[in-house]
Amino acid sequence: MERIGNEELKNRSQEIKNKIRENGVTYNIYQHPGGLNSPWKLDLIPFLIEQKEWLAISKGLQQRAILLDLILRDIYSDRNLIKDGVLPAELVYNNTGFFRACHDVKSPTQNQLIMYAADMARGPDGRMWVVDNRTQAPSGSGYALENRVIISKIIPELASGMYISRLSPFFTQAQQSIFKVFRERSEYLNVVYLTPGPNNETYFEQAYLASYLGYTLVQGDDLIVKNGFVWIKAIDGLQRVDIIIRRIDDEWCDPLELRLDSRLGVPGLLQVIRNGNVMVINPPGSSAVENSAFNAFLPSLCRYFLKEELILPSVATWWCGQPKELQSVLDNLDKLIIKKANRKQVFRSVYGKELSADQLQQLRLQILQNPADYVAQEEVSFSTAPAFVDGYIEPRYAAIRAFLTATPTGYQVMEGGLTRSSAVKDKFTFSNQYGSVSKDTWIVSDEAEIIRERIKLPATSYQQSQASLPSRSAENLYWAARYSERSMSATSFLMITLNALNFQRNFGSENKTQHIDILLKTISNLIHIEPYFSDEKKDDFKNPYPIIAECISNAAKVGTITSTIQSFLMTMIAVRERWNIVTWRTIDVVENINQKLQQIHSNQNPNEIHNTLNNLQSSLFTFYGIVSESIPRNNGYYLFETGKLIERILSKITIIKSIFSIKTEPFIENELMEVVLMNHFALSHYRSTYKTNFEKEYVLDMILLDKHIPSSLAYLLDSLDHTISQLPQTSGRLSKSRKAILEAVTQIKLIDIAGIATVEPESQAYEKLSTILSQVYSLILSVSDYITDQYFNHTATQHSITETIVDLENEL
Repeated sequence: MERIGNEELKNRSQEIKNKIRENGVTYNIYQHPGGLNSPWKLDLIPFLIEQKEWLAISKGLQQRAILLDLILRDIYSDRNLIKDGVLPAELVYNNTGFFRACHDVKSPTQNQLIMYAADMARGPDGRMWVVDNRTQAPSGSGYALENRVIISKIIPELASGMYISRLSPFFTQAQQSIFKVFRERSEYLNVVYLTPGPNNETYFEQAYLASYLGYTLVQGDDLIVKNGFVWIKAIDGLQRVDIIIRRIDDEWCDPLELRLDSRLGVPGLLQVIRNGNVMVINPPGSSAVENSAFNAFLPSLCRYFLKEELILPSVATWWCGQPKELQSVLDNLDKLIIKKANRKQVFRSVYGKELSADQLQQLRLQILQNPADYVAQEEVSFSTAPAFVDGYIEPRYAAIRAFLTATPTGYQVMEGGLTRSSAVKDKFTFSNQYGSVSKDTWIVSDEAEIIRERIKLPATSYQQSQASLPSRSAENLYWAARYSERSMSATSFLMITLNALNFQRNFGSENKTQHIDILLKTISNLIHIEPYFSDEKKDDFKNPYPIIAECISNAAKVGTITSTIQSFLMTMIAVRERWNIVTWRTIDVVENINQKLQQIHSNQNPNEIHNTLNNLQSSLFTFYGIVSESIPRNNGYYLFETGKLIERILSKITIIKSIFSIKTEPFIENELMEVVLMNHFALSHYRSTYKTNFEKEYVLDMILLDKHIPSSLAYLLDSLDHTISQLPQTSGRLSKSRKAILEAVTQIKLIDIAGIATVEPESQAYEKLSTILSQVYSLILSVSDYITDQYFNHTATQHSITETIVDLENEL
């Protein structure tokens, strides 16, 4: 680091921040105004542990995992710990993590505690001390993996001359252990990753790991219990689930038997687990051993079960539910840290030494009201680690979270972990909710590690045409496309209008402005907000920039460009596991442009507005290109394309109807026809094809019927029909959506160009053109409704449930 130099370290630190933003690595901070999708924090200095020391730590972690697994199995079966007086009954029955409904909920594996994480810090004796246990849904392994990816790219020089253990074997072991348990039961395993949703604090990690491991990311509403099994409500019917890796807390898992108001879980899930028809990792009820009071009894529990002492020490803990320990705590309150025994009871740790005499007395009274709810811990002087803070290296308290997974041969420990350093100097606080900074964790040695051989599973285990696409994910993909295309259409037309305004101001005639008025009205037809351009408000046409700025920048109004982009970003986040890193970098660019668009005001230079819109248009085109070139042609892709095509057709019809609404003088019509061709990206094609001035019949023929133009209505309608035909169909006959498209295509292809190019003598309006376009518009709207009913409405597949179940059971 000294060779790199302080200035270059500052540059690398900024590169890390840029890479985190580009990759979309986020963490949601609760109860904070800007906490949603906050950028992840990563220090450029890794946390190092020598391989020999790590081997000793690993043995202690494996011992602790075995011990907690034995405790968990005992308190949900015979409860010999209570009968033999080793553990007070209150720590089980008054434990908010203990659920009587989970008494007979068992995993088919040897271990009930399949995933385990332990928070550790280096104590005053130089050894690692266990500070906390995470047993219900341990988080952080995905962030550890992403930290390694970023650090290895940004500052690879630090690894010079040493071997660093890799993280990927841990995930390989975990994945293969799961498959090994089930591979004899079925040829194909359907594994889902159950998330609380995009607002959860670690949603990025959940989506990241689901994508990394190849599992389907689902929410509770995506799953249903039927006929004794758990099924995914996919767009092509119900698909049976074999394994659920959950990231929701115990009490939310099953509203039928646990928390009644839960919308995150699956009604009936516990009964399916009892029947052995689904495996949940970790089983509901696992949070019972997260209770801090257990730390006071772990040494005796270890002797009871394993006949040995704990290898890794814990922080000295006293449970206030025992008279002797309570009195000791009250006598030494100013030297201890007070916590709630049950983690689910919101209560920040209280440091006795920081309290006044009155505050200590209040705390004593609070503890005495319900002593069993509290534990006290010794304040230990843990070690610090170097951290790069504001351009300088400073000491910060640090804790490492280590990860273990149960395998047929015992618990495997990740060769690394998630280290977090305190954001505040001289304070041992490492929760991400309070601003801690993560570190990459290196297990280093002078010798290269031995690469474990992968277990080879039968090839049939991976044979399946398509992975499950939950209806919720399908709907988000569809609307991501619609919102992106809606933004693209409005942006493109606004750019054309701004160019026309600029040209008119500098070179146009003051008497020839009708085409400008029509363009401004078209903007209001595309972006439905108030205020809007209308004949009743003539003054708005003289200075259109206030309304134009409002159409772009006001994110609080539904329909504006910034509001639509925000909706687009939200739907993208909801299915972020389906996007590759290149796509996400483009999304980051779009998000930054959207922030600039929100700063646009009516007095701003129109060229600056145009340039920002141009950047948005280019980024959206880039996004479309990446999707087209990189996304597999599966149901998700075709639904995305369907949404994009529907929105594009609707916007093109809106623009054509608005521009060709009424007959104008030849000069104005020429200007309008040029605008329409530009909006269809067909101007150069028109000139090379006809080599004449603009003729209305030629222009209408090209934008409506020319199949060489990708944005002509005929081309778009045919593309929409093809795209929908690739989606799952309920029968061999045309679906309602394809029938509506066929009717729309027929109306367009039977158009009499000469007839629609003429106006009605009395009204001077293009009524025939307007009538046909209105009918097609209504038909395409109905297509959207049919798509929603068929693929996104969870009850829509109920008519085929029996058939689906029979087919799947035969297949399995």
